Amino acid sequence: MSAMRMTWVHIGDIITLALVTAIGFASHGTLDSAGLRMLTTFVPLVVAWYLIAPHLGVYDPSNVSEFRQLWRPFWAMILAAPLAAWLRGMLLNVAISPIFVLVLGGVSAVAILLWRLLYYYLATRRRDEDG
Repeated sequence: MSAMRMTWVHIGDIITLALVTAIGFASHGTLDSAGLRMLTTFVPLVVAWYLIAPHLGVYDPSNVSEFRQLWRPFWAMILAAPLAAWLRGMLLNVAISPIFVLVLGGVSAVAILLWRLLYYYLATRRRDEDG
């Protein structure tokens, strides 16, 4: 896998986590007034993702474009969500709601899985076209 393709994987992961954050604020009706407050969820989510994901082989080039390895980013996010919620709680000095952890983990894991499925589809389509 080329460095450029791996860069797109990282960019897609970060965009996906940004969308999850925006969707979370939108679901609470606070997207239009959130502003920089969204960083209190987005930054812990990205930090937790990058602390957990590499240990599950999420960025191993041989796993990224292998359909049977799509469980890796899904479960990495499930494991990263409690850490992200803890980091957010520490940042805001607030209690961590178990429901928040479950929703953050579930929505983020599904979003990362959908993004990685899209990447897999695009990468395999490109391989097929290249011959």
